[in-house]
Amino acid sequence: MRTVSIFGATGSVGTSTLDLIAREPDAFEVVALTANGDVDKLAAIARATNAQIAVIADESRYAALRDALAGSGTEAAAGEAALVDAARAGADWTMAAIVGCAGLAPTMAALAAGGTVALANKESLVSAGALMMGAATASGATLLPVDSEHNAIFQCLAGSDLSEVARIILTASGGPFRTRSREDMRAMTPEQAVAHPNWSMGAKISVDSATMMNKGLELIEAAHLFPVGLDRIEILVHPQSVIHSLVEYRDRSTLAQLGSPDMRIPIASALAWPRRMDTPCQPLDLARIGRLDFEAPDLDRFPALRLARAAAAAGGAAPAILNAANEVAVAAFLARRIGFLDIAMIVEDVLERYTAPMPDRIEDVLEADARARGEARHVMERLAA
Repeated sequence: MRTVSIFGATGSVGTSTLDLIAREPDAFEVVALTANGDVDKLAAIARATNAQIAVIADESRYAALRDALAGSGTEAAAGEAALVDAARAGADWTMAAIVGCAGLAPTMAALAAGGTVALANKESLVSAGALMMGAATASGATLLPVDSEHNAIFQCLAGSDLSEVARIILTASGGPFRTRSREDMRAMTPEQAVAHPNWSMGAKISVDSATMMNKGLELIEAAHLFPVGLDRIEILVHPQSVIHSLVEYRDRSTLAQLGSPDMRIPIASALAWPRRMDTPCQPLDLARIGRLDFEAPDLDRFPALRLARAAAAAGGAAPAILNAANEVAVAAFLARRIGFLDIAMIVEDVLERYTAPMPDRIEDVLEADARARGEARHVMERLAA
């Protein structure tokens, strides 16, 4: 039996992970579950899985969680320190799926504990990639990528030496605005931006897909997970979302991982690794799909890709600044305070205005993150003036 903890248990990745665990209840024992503020859902899944501990990030919701879990045998806790403590509890396998930089501290704690960490929180690796990879090396932890693209690369590599790799190709659906002009995108609403054509995702990541910042963040993430050099990591638009990524080797053989656009497939790959497990996902029907299309990304219409590659090349705190400014801008767009095209413009402005030294500690990353968020808010104030 494998002990598991799920950070971000009430989100889409957490829910998909729980679905897989429920199908093999004798194979997994739940140690810790966490959520940001949804007490009712967290308490329900804690009771259903007999979790040892449930942590709500919002400390003001502690009493409600404690009462909801009364008599269940599940311990209730709240706050950032409790999240970190839960990550140190020593589960064999931890799903890191807290959205945004808020997931950085518990993810680092899980890595320091030395188990297996399945990473679905790309923002943590983007903001503190060198520190996270160093923590995994120091503790002997295993870091498994859960994003469909990085999990695909992991599967295509299958333990191969990175020196044998000629290119890594991340595929991108292109999002809901793939064929839209910049003038069209200027008027796009949050509802249109979150209507992804292939994947069911949360609002923030859906907007990132629409701007293609999601793929830019994945580029930075791939550079840390698979250090072959930025010049050997490319992005290819593939609207069907059937091929999730490709690895080309030095002999020009190219391996691709294919699958239905269902996050339970890469989650299952990480959950059962190094073995495989059954999933309820639809088998791939290539005859029905009929065709697979590819095109180069348009950096003029989707400048987020250019900004992300530049931040990755700059290194240091630049990726953390990029990520923080993007989070602020996306939240403002979802709140209808800025337009869709303003997102990338705000990120670029912050990157030009603010630099920070190479982060040596998590505190340095969090300081750069906080400063970048403040700069992003100042840019939006000037826009509104």
